[in-house]
Amino acid sequence: MPNKPPSPPMPWMVRLQIAVLIAVTDVARRKDGTVNRRLLSIIEPKTSANPKPVAGVCTSDVTIDLTRNLWIRIFAPSDPVKDEKLPLVIYFHGGGFTFFSPATRPCDLFGRRICREIRAVVLSVNYRLAPEHRCPAPYDDGIDVLRYLDSGGIGSVGILSGFDLDFGSCFLAGDSAGGNIIHHVTRRWASAVDSWEKVRIKGIVVLQPYFGSQERTEAELRLEGVSVISMARADWGWKAFLPEGADRNHEAAHGFGDAAGMLEEAFPPAMVVIGGYDPLQDLQKKYYEMLKARGKVARLVEYSDAIHGFYMFPEFVQSGQVIEEMKAFIKEQRSL
Repeated sequence: MPNKPPSPPMPWMVRLQIAVLIAVTDVARRKDGTVNRRLLSIIEPKTSANPKPVAGVCTSDVTIDLTRNLWIRIFAPSDPVKDEKLPLVIYFHGGGFTFFSPATRPCDLFGRRICREIRAVVLSVNYRLAPEHRCPAPYDDGIDVLRYLDSGGIGSVGILSGFDLDFGSCFLAGDSAGGNIIHHVTRRWASAVDSWEKVRIKGIVVLQPYFGSQERTEAELRLEGVSVISMARADWGWKAFLPEGADRNHEAAHGFGDAAGMLEEAFPPAMVVIGGYDPLQDLQKKYYEMLKARGKVARLVEYSDAIHGFYMFPEFVQSGQVIEEMKAFIKEQRSL
């Protein structure tokens, strides 16, 4: 076992928030591998949508498919500017494929910050969760959201009145499990790029993506018991999400290995973010290296003192820095 580093530096308020989120998910996980959604609906910290301006951002929830509870939370600036074309950021939250939603308080806050600080319309996706809905349910939901946008489905949303949306400048962003999802959704989009009328993905922002393999990595061993993410919880998430009988070498978990094959020609540039206190960092670096090896444009952004999910907490200096990196990446890709 490699020597463990000291605990990551964290403000006490962040430690408290993380402890609450971990406790919420732990108490909702049953021994039989299911999730107590009824209990979770009571104890999970959530924020309602509000079409009135709150710190310069308006929000609205839009249902895409009621039968599978597929909906999006739209974040829009409160001050339309004449002749301004705004990019769209389609955001997929983390939670190990099993927890959270766009309404979960940290996810809602992050969407608001992206909208306000990057000045973009953000669409946060409420995809189906495991174990009730296993792989490839969230990938299917992601593509269906893009098809909804492609058909002009958000044209009548009130908080978007007065905005000129640039569907030719769409960016997918996802953290943890959401980072995994946007990789697979982007591959599907790129494999049928000529079938899309309006939606063009200019880039993807992959924040500490949730990948896995049967063999433990050096970082997974070294940071066990130090990081906010444990291998027991990560393994539980994979067991809940992957098809029955599949292991962590399945393409959904290990999508950058030999099974991934050659990436589609239309696969867009990627910004990959990793943290020095994230036990998943070795696999995230492999993902970045896979993109480069397959001839794709990729940028690696590293924060040596960052924990898994650091961007959700404004108290971290790196949280503001990564949004500035996202802003620069989006600006650069829109200009090409």
